[in-house]
Amino acid sequence: MLNKYARAFFTRVLTPFAALLIRLGVSPDAVTLAGTGGVIAGALVFYPQGEFFWGTVVITLFVFSDLVDGNMARQLGRSSRWGAFLDSTLDRLADAAVFGGLALWYAAGGDDTVLCAVAIFCLASGQVVSYTKARGESIGLPVRVNGLVERAERLVISLMACGLSGLHAFGVPHIDILLPVALWVVAAGSAVTLAQRVVTVRKEAAEADAAAPAVPHGGEVR
Repeated sequence: MLNKYARAFFTRVLTPFAALLIRLGVSPDAVTLAGTGGVIAGALVFYPQGEFFWGTVVITLFVFSDLVDGNMARQLGRSSRWGAFLDSTLDRLADAAVFGGLALWYAAGGDDTVLCAVAIFCLASGQVVSYTKARGESIGLPVRVNGLVERAERLVISLMACGLSGLHAFGVPHIDILLPVALWVVAAGSAVTLAQRVVTVRKEAAEADAAAPAVPHGGEVR
């Protein structure tokens, strides 16, 4: 939902910066690696300490690399399967770091095992949501569904809530309630999205099996 509009806007805004990096001799893969490293560092250094505002600032600065590297590749005419694979793989690591950092906070300083479990569920469900689409496509299905809460929504909701909740340290009262609410919203939305994709894959698989020999259950065609 957010991808369609936000990605197009920020791609236009970041195009001059991408062009500058190209002139400086920076490669798209280097931007991908640096961006992921920055997100992971911001999430695992600041969030476990309850430093949600500054952690979100650092993460937000680096998360735009996801748009810059693709923009650079298009300008260079180097879009490749390797670049797509690297980008997608590192996105999963970055997402895991964000929710892992929150889980660490609630397991220790935050002292809330329920929210720790919710953060872990957000981490795991986000990975599985991505896997269902990739696995469906790998067996030849189109998987024509996006779902209620995709990666962009998960990140925007979580990072906005983290950043605003971090203002509690600066004296803003009661705003720290936003983070628990956001985690529950992301968890529920991820569960719905997972169900949507599973239902879609089941329907498409049934249609494909009716038109062609079936794939053995749980494995590849042999």
